[in-house]
Amino acid sequence: MAVMLASAAALVGCVPAPATAPLTAPPAPMTAARDEPAPRLTLPPPPELVSPVLLGLPPAIAQGGVALGTAPVGTTRLTLDGAPVVLASDGRFLIAADRDATGTLTLTAALTGARTLTATLPVTPRAWRLERLDRVAKVPVPDADFARRRPAELRQIAAARAVGANSDGWRQRFHWPVTGRISGLFGAQRIYRGQPGSYHGGVDVARGEGTPVVAPADGVVTLVADPPFTLEGRLLILDHGAGLTSAFLHLSRIDVRVGQQVRQGEPIGLVGRTGRASGPHLHWAMTWRGVRIDPQPVAGAMPAG
Repeated sequence: MAVMLASAAALVGCVPAPATAPLTAPPAPMTAARDEPAPRLTLPPPPELVSPVLLGLPPAIAQGGVALGTAPVGTTRLTLDGAPVVLASDGRFLIAADRDATGTLTLTAALTGARTLTATLPVTPRAWRLERLDRVAKVPVPDADFARRRPAELRQIAAARAVGANSDGWRQRFHWPVTGRISGLFGAQRIYRGQPGSYHGGVDVARGEGTPVVAPADGVVTLVADPPFTLEGRLLILDHGAGLTSAFLHLSRIDVRVGQQVRQGEPIGLVGRTGRASGPHLHWAMTWRGVRIDPQPVAGAMPAG
């Protein structure tokens, strides 16, 4: 019995003590997070509203008119209603208002140092010559041949006006390409039973066939339509630079070639009646970046004689 108790005691002594949980360091006390300051944004100064006169512009511009201005020193970009304007190295520029423009034009000049100048130019409405033909229906122009040829002709005209030639003719005082009786006014329009037709996009000068036509200002020839186009006949387009172009329609002969630089007063062709013309005359049309311009105030009064 004593032996059994001793053995039991020995067995009890061999049982290992229960394992204790490992000690862990107490959690660090929580500290409040520090608020980092938000990065400070530097906003550009708001645009400065200035008078158009400070940009060398008139206080207003007429429908179908043009205006020359001078951008402030340090101007890096110039826009008109958000579209870029060609800026010469001396700061000179040209803008125009469409025949149907209304309200105001907004000119914005971005200067170095994040400075911006903004000028608004009111558009002065004009009283266009409207002829109402209440008993006459609008006559459709297209026929099969016209419909086939016209799309390609329009593409050539658009491409010629978009060349952007390197010329300073836009700076000059324009001359009349031919003198004579003004037989068609820019902006004139017929209304057929309440339905408006296309307005006249240029000025017509009635002269005899074969009368010389000269360049109204320096320019680069960008289109010579010979054989004649369906509507314009023998058509010549000059690019005067800065987005300004002249088109001469219904010519009987063209005396210059594409890419040729011509000077103001240089002969470029002869008056004719090619295309859709009721008689011999010169149709002179001007555009600026797709905007149609009245050539008459650009050239001034028609010389007598």
